[in-house]
Amino acid sequence: MAIASVRAQAEKTRPPRALWTSAILGRPVGEPEDPGFQLRVVRAALGLLERTDGPVILEDFPDDPPGWVDNPGWVAPGTNASDGFAAELAAMLPLWQVAQARFGRTSVGLSFQVPEMWPGFAAAVLDGGLPVVAELGTTALSVRFLCDDIKALYGEAAQAVGPAPSAGQVDGWFWRRTAAGALLRRLRLVAMESGNHALKTVGGRFFVPGPRVDA
Repeated sequence: MAIASVRAQAEKTRPPRALWTSAILGRPVGEPEDPGFQLRVVRAALGLLERTDGPVILEDFPDDPPGWVDNPGWVAPGTNASDGFAAELAAMLPLWQVAQARFGRTSVGLSFQVPEMWPGFAAAVLDGGLPVVAELGTTALSVRFLCDDIKALYGEAAQAVGPAPSAGQVDGWFWRRTAAGALLRRLRLVAMESGNHALKTVGGRFFVPGPRVDA
């Protein structure tokens, strides 16, 4: 039995039983600190094991996570994609620091690079280079985790002050209105055209979610 975040993938792989949820990638049973919703998803998934009409069974969980409901009071951080990634990132850093103080944690750090190093590393990849972070050992992992750190920092900065945004609001803001979102799409294209097979593989799978490739 699988809990699927991408319905098309479940349709293609055809596991014996699958429950699709509209939760954001990485949160298949719902959002942090919402045990009630998480329990409902898990119970619905386990309920598929009692069915005898499969395989294949593919069911849709009926409800969106509460965090998908837009918060009208949230104000997106001011961004201007034409300023370029380096300038935009510099403007995001103070908000990110406020978010760390507010929540007492950060998920940034997978890339083993401080944010000030990110623009130069990304530029080297866009220029056709294969830079490597020593702790990660390969260009593929170095760029993958750079992309993860960029998304994490912007997501945290978006929640630094004021009411909490929905996951959809953060997602739409990042991919439609920021230089960072545009950068990740460019990195994906470069990776897909690379002769480095590992970089091509991770670029196609991990840099940009499928629905945002053409956002």
